[in-house]
Amino acid sequence: MLKNTLKSLTVAALLAGSAIAASAADYTLRATANSNENDEDYDGLVVFKNYVEAASNGAIEVELFIGTQLCGNGAECLQGVADGSIDVYISTSGGASGIFPYVQVLDLPYLMADDRIAEAVLTGDFTRKLRSMALEDSGDSIRLMTIGNTGGWRNFANTKRRVAAPADMEGLKIRTVVADLPQELVKALGAAPTPIPWPELFTSFQTGVVEGSKNGITDIMGMKFPDAGLKYVTLDGHAYMGALWWMSNARFMEMPEDMRRVVVDGFSALQQATFASPKRKSIAAYEQFVAEGGDLYVPTPDEKAAFKEAAAPVYDWFKGNVGRGEEVFDALTSAVAEAEAEVNAARAADLN
Repeated sequence: MLKNTLKSLTVAALLAGSAIAASAADYTLRATANSNENDEDYDGLVVFKNYVEAASNGAIEVELFIGTQLCGNGAECLQGVADGSIDVYISTSGGASGIFPYVQVLDLPYLMADDRIAEAVLTGDFTRKLRSMALEDSGDSIRLMTIGNTGGWRNFANTKRRVAAPADMEGLKIRTVVADLPQELVKALGAAPTPIPWPELFTSFQTGVVEGSKNGITDIMGMKFPDAGLKYVTLDGHAYMGALWWMSNARFMEMPEDMRRVVVDGFSALQQATFASPKRKSIAAYEQFVAEGGDLYVPTPDEKAAFKEAAAPVYDWFKGNVGRGEEVFDALTSAVAEAEAEVNAARAADLN
């Protein structure tokens, strides 16, 4: 009897505690990612949720909606951020380009050499510059919080042959999204851009509708593209797969400064998690690709320079055809130059 009474009291106390904890949240953030729980975006959101809820001592609760529960594409999701029905959303540059076309600057090829450079750029003032531009162009409704990574680096992959030089791209039908910039890049390298929806890509490789793509290795292996004939990957690393994390500016600014600081620090933790996640996940993906007979080629520095030279017309196209393109191009290239100087100085210091 006593045992049952104590048990009942314990359960009641736990329930009461849960009720107190539930009512203690002053702010609830609805965060969504149109991906799945195997994705870097989900890893980042888990870190964000854990940090923000703990550091705010329960004053902020983060609800995660993974997939298309709240919205189905970039335009729809960003509209949700603007009208306040969604608090946090992650997009690729392509997903946000319909509203902020200049974010495609992240897709320009061969501007950032490696992870150290990219991470130095994206943790610095360049992201703040994009934030300012997005706030201005959205009427202060959509705030860029940070830029992480979603899949590592884009590389060229194909079903036909090893690609070691731009001439090897000649005539290949390369899958792109329905956007001008990636199509301009593929054309500059002598290949034929072929827009294909992502869900149709496996079958398109099988039937020869397309012969190549520009993806990260985790996407290639996750979608089992080698089973459809994709056997050649060239690690040219032409674009860093940036993930843009947006937040309702009204939601952010309604919080007191101490809670805004928690959110900002939470996005910093999220960014670091998404920087790290693709590095780990890509190891097994590359090993699997090679084990299944894939041809993995690393261009020499001279070969990579040849790719960059061939792709150079895309820079002028971007500056001349994308709204505010020259402004954001200059901001990125300046940030890259500063990052290269800092990283090279650090490397030199660490060698002695």
